[in-house]
Amino acid sequence: MIQGYQQVCQKRVDGCLEGLFSAPLPQLERLYQAMRYSVMNGGKRVRPLLAYAACEALGGDKAQADGAACAVELIHAYSLVHDDLPAMDDDDLRRGQPTTHKAYDEACAILAGDGLQSLAFEVLASPSHNPADAALRLEMFRVLARAAGPAGMVGGQAIDLGSVGHKLDRAALELMHRHKTGALIEASVRLGALASGRADATSLAALEQYAQAIGLAFQVHDDI
Repeated sequence: MIQGYQQVCQKRVDGCLEGLFSAPLPQLERLYQAMRYSVMNGGKRVRPLLAYAACEALGGDKAQADGAACAVELIHAYSLVHDDLPAMDDDDLRRGQPTTHKAYDEACAILAGDGLQSLAFEVLASPSHNPADAALRLEMFRVLARAAGPAGMVGGQAIDLGSVGHKLDRAALELMHRHKTGALIEASVRLGALASGRADATSLAALEQYAQAIGLAFQVHDDI
């Protein structure tokens, strides 16, 4: 049942994502190809699933969470493109395929990551992708920006880079992982809840506790 739900969510968000990579100019074709390559490469779509599930948990419909689902996956994909760069983790393969900077080149990969990040916010702010009212879209915009920025994912990567060669205790590891991985997972749940249009303080607090636990468990599983 869980696998079936994952497949439904994956198919839905992939269909939404596919329509985002049409180059507006011939000169931008390679950039958009690199962006598409970085996203449409068989990811598990865990974050979109969480957005859809949170929306439905509060009585919403998946369609209301399409923008949120796309946005969190675009941010996730951008982070992987940049993480794989020579200046960061210097990886040649991602999910069994050449990383973006290997399939294209380093400069194109940097720009592709930048483009995916910007596209995430464009999708979240667009009524055609995110049908929530303007005030709610603005709050969703704020949630994603905080989770993706120095207070969240980027900050976690900075902590990770600064920890190279150092042995971290449990508290330090949890701090790093809650920022690097957990922040975007928590945002996925919160964005899905907000997209439902039915989120109140009590439900958001409960979902936040759930999302924090999922984020930590996800990182522990990934590390093992």
